[in-house]
Amino acid sequence: MERLDAQVAVVGAGPIGMTLAARLAQHGVSVILLEQHPSHEGEGSKALCMQRETLEIWGRLGIGEQVARRGVQWNVGRTYFRGRELFSVRLPAQEGDHFPPFVNISQTEVEEMLLARLTELPGVELRWGHRLAGIVQDADGITITCDTPAGEESVRAAYAVGADGAHSGVRRVLGAGFPGQSYRDLFLICDIRAALPFPNERRLHYDPPWNPGRQVLIHPQPDGAWRIDWQVSAETDVDAERTNGALDRRIRQVVGRDTDYEILWLTAYRFHQRLADRFRIGRVFLAGDAAHVVSPFGARGLNSGVADAENLAWKLALVLDGRAPDALLDTYHAERRAAALENENVTDATMRFMVPHGPLRRLRRNAILRASLRMRQLRRFVNSGRLAQPFVYVDSPIILTSPKPDRRLPQLGAVVPDAACGILDGSEQITRLRDLVGDRFLALLVVRGEEAAASAGVRAARLSWAAPCRVALLGARKRLAGVTVLDDPRGELRRTYGAAGSYAFLVRPDGHLAASLPVGRPAVVDALAELQARAIGA
Repeated sequence: MERLDAQVAVVGAGPIGMTLAARLAQHGVSVILLEQHPSHEGEGSKALCMQRETLEIWGRLGIGEQVARRGVQWNVGRTYFRGRELFSVRLPAQEGDHFPPFVNISQTEVEEMLLARLTELPGVELRWGHRLAGIVQDADGITITCDTPAGEESVRAAYAVGADGAHSGVRRVLGAGFPGQSYRDLFLICDIRAALPFPNERRLHYDPPWNPGRQVLIHPQPDGAWRIDWQVSAETDVDAERTNGALDRRIRQVVGRDTDYEILWLTAYRFHQRLADRFRIGRVFLAGDAAHVVSPFGARGLNSGVADAENLAWKLALVLDGRAPDALLDTYHAERRAAALENENVTDATMRFMVPHGPLRRLRRNAILRASLRMRQLRRFVNSGRLAQPFVYVDSPIILTSPKPDRRLPQLGAVVPDAACGILDGSEQITRLRDLVGDRFLALLVVRGEEAAASAGVRAARLSWAAPCRVALLGARKRLAGVTVLDDPRGELRRTYGAAGSYAFLVRPDGHLAASLPVGRPAVVDALAELQARAIGA
């Protein structure tokens, strides 16, 4: 058998590449992570809004709690027009939620946490100063050549992933298309430290007196820092503004004339909207900004990239372990490109409202904003950015959908709702359902009646799965061999999963619900066998 340097080579040690490498390592896959920079060079907040499901994924890595504690938690977004509040949106906490809806923390800090975690995981090698030069594929694997300070170096792996950003060398070398558009106006993005009286909320201003005709977005950060995004004209010269006092005037219009402030980071971006035509090219995959870029309004960039990594990690692990066919990897393109397309459509609608093309569209937008001050019913047409949520895989080939889904049950293809629970015999320190998710499939059986529970649990436990699967059972009052018998101290599990009677649920390692079938119609073993066939082709 051919010797590989690693089972998977990941190009790009940003947040997506490091998340993927770490999750692969947790699944027992050896990884080489290739980064062109000589060391970690993070600066500025960049992507700063981390969504709840991203925190869940990082929780499986062991840094989710750290990110949540370090960051600024918020659940209210306010939208203003000419200084007057139009509306506010409160992001409700659902029963069982472990993490807050959003946490603001700089991308740089998250990268440092991921980097520290990578050093603790066996099977991951990070090579700095490796700039991609070429990729060659064959029937057995891929060979990546890199330019390094010591000369050219080659890496041999079974699969590769390009997580090397919007200007991806992997995408360019493989010739994958990246169609899309660029928006004309610039956005001046500044991190400052100042003692401001604002609450920990997202604040979007349309046409404020201090940026007439354009927008300003303000976000809190840890340690008294604030992120301010100004929409500015395409002709704005940031360097000139720093020297001629214009930048100071901009900032003072936000913080006040007498408030001291410190500039921590300053940059100007022109936002782009692009989507790779293929997320899989042979044995190579694209993830994160290498596969899709969108404007930051709605926090759909990094959060979607982390979901890319989580989606791909468990599939690569199963295929490399010989427990699933290579065709399972095709579902990465099917699922994650659909998610990226939704993000593109949502953020494009936001940008078309924020930055209208042409005078007529601008007049219409401004008319809606003005009228919204008087007529509440028009405020639903004001687009301030639809915030990121996990994608629901409604058309996935590995989701066992139903033509008439029972609305009393969790939605198929969605991330499963969390719920407080424990292990009946106390053998594990489990406090919630999603503690059982992440390393393998979870077959959750929620049944009524002790005899039925025992029968269903034992039969499920005896089912021979090609993929690793944990069988968890709610409804028994005694231990069952090979089955995790759950305790439901608050009744949350039964309210969420037992409203329609006795059901079997298959939860994927990434937390998405693959199937739900009534126990006994067909028999639970037949039901789970069908789930297995749909999920891993066994």
